[in-house]
Amino acid sequence: MEARIVEIIPRTYNVKSVRLATAQELPYQAGQFGCFILKSEIECKRWLSLSSSPTEKGYIEFTKKLTESDFSKALGRLLPGDTLEVQYPFGKFTLEQGQAKVAFLSGGIGITPIRSIVKDAVDRRLGTDMVLVYANRSVRDIVFKEDFDQMQQQCPLLKVAHVLCEPTPDFKCTTGHINAQVIRNEIPDYRERKFYLCGPPAMVEAMKKILDAELGLPQGNIITENFQGY
Repeated sequence: MEARIVEIIPRTYNVKSVRLATAQELPYQAGQFGCFILKSEIECKRWLSLSSSPTEKGYIEFTKKLTESDFSKALGRLLPGDTLEVQYPFGKFTLEQGQAKVAFLSGGIGITPIRSIVKDAVDRRLGTDMVLVYANRSVRDIVFKEDFDQMQQQCPLLKVAHVLCEPTPDFKCTTGHINAQVIRNEIPDYRERKFYLCGPPAMVEAMKKILDAELGLPQGNIITENFQGY
């Protein structure tokens, strides 16, 4: 279907969210994705997670890290009022009914479907105990930082732990990368949780190995989404 851009929101120095209004709003689940097609000199297509929550009415939103790709360049030229084509929803990276405890491991722009899931759970007051461990290079690379700060204030069942390669003295975080010890420290009851992993494919594979080989979690407790939206 055709969708009209209603707002473009800078999230960091190199990440933007694009909010779209469609003639027909399709029901979707938090964590699902869509196919977005830009008509410029050449047709550019990307499969991207919906960063909006079904509780946010009147628009759908995707969030993209800007690179040197044709899609990013075409996206950078768009303005509110412009249109693009969208097909959605797809995917099964969603919360199961009645899950009591979950954990999310994410890196960089892989946070987009997790933002959708957490926002939906907070808004609907699902009562799900959630821990997010989110890895980035530096504070300025944290996407949706303000959103997660606000959601933590709203929901005592949500904990967000940041892991940064280049920390600053005034920001509370763990230095380095997500590893087994970081998971033990931030999620002491990790054996009781279902884990959702989303990020660059290499990171997702590394996290699966840590959870499986080092922490002994069963495969049924590990749900993955190899994020390709670069």
